[in-house]
Amino acid sequence: MRADRLVATLLFMQIRGRVTAAEVAAELEVSVATARRDLEALSAAGIPVYPQPGRGGGWALVGGARTDLSGLTATEAQALFLMLGPVATTTHATRLALRKLLRALPQPFRTEAEAAAGAIVVDPARWGESDDRPPARVDELQRAVVLRRRIRLDYDRAGQRTLRLVDPWGLVDKDGIWYLVAGTERGRRTFRVDRISSVELTDEMAHRPEEFDLSAAWSEVVEEVERQRSTLSATVLVTASLAPVLREQQGRHCVLDGPADDGRVRARVTAPTPLMIAQQLAGWGAAVEVVEPESVRAELARLGAELVRRYATGG
Repeated sequence: MRADRLVATLLFMQIRGRVTAAEVAAELEVSVATARRDLEALSAAGIPVYPQPGRGGGWALVGGARTDLSGLTATEAQALFLMLGPVATTTHATRLALRKLLRALPQPFRTEAEAAAGAIVVDPARWGESDDRPPARVDELQRAVVLRRRIRLDYDRAGQRTLRLVDPWGLVDKDGIWYLVAGTERGRRTFRVDRISSVELTDEMAHRPEEFDLSAAWSEVVEEVERQRSTLSATVLVTASLAPVLREQQGRHCVLDGPADDGRVRARVTAPTPLMIAQQLAGWGAAVEVVEPESVRAELARLGAELVRRYATGG
């Protein structure tokens, strides 16, 4: 994983002080181009890693060779852990590396570094949509999480805008759709970040339960959402070549059950209502056949009739 390499690169530089991309590549058994990109990523993240041009140059860690991370400032430590933290949610080796890094930090920096490492969780499974561009407020919210400061949100839900005072606990990147997990006067709530029009950082310290774990909290959110969204299941048949595409499009709401007798693949698609399943499958045309329940078949037939009336020649 890239995060593992970034940690290893930084520790290698702590020992050597100045290195070349070729030396990093040889040490970590990667290409020179990959080593150079990793060094640039560390520098871009705010770590004091800078290129040294000219004969005998390379990449240097400002402050010279060290055997620990005490040369990092609080801001630099936060930057490193913000960059590596999301990957550590899915990689056991990176979690171990981050713990070693935390132990190497001076005590005053550890609290904020730990907060930065736990500020973001990455959930790659989509909920039927995706966006590669992080919404505008992610950096502000991330800063509030790390600093543990209470924030005021201008939030728009279903066309209704409300001003809310919340304690930011963490951010989740769900396949490009970002969510804020926060504490409110009514308990834990989840806010979709692209519906937040403004963020105001207050001077009040945010309350965050000592036992709070962002990954565990997000798992509970997902479980509840899936329970609400998956109240109805439809059995469908799809051509074998398109089965992976259907699974990718529907995300958690599609389970492939294996081959059917006619060579197609049997799958189960879930949603709260027959209409919602029909709307999700209507665009597939004859490539997908709904076997049951009859309520979904009836909705598909109704949608098809509406389309014929609207778009038939001369209509």
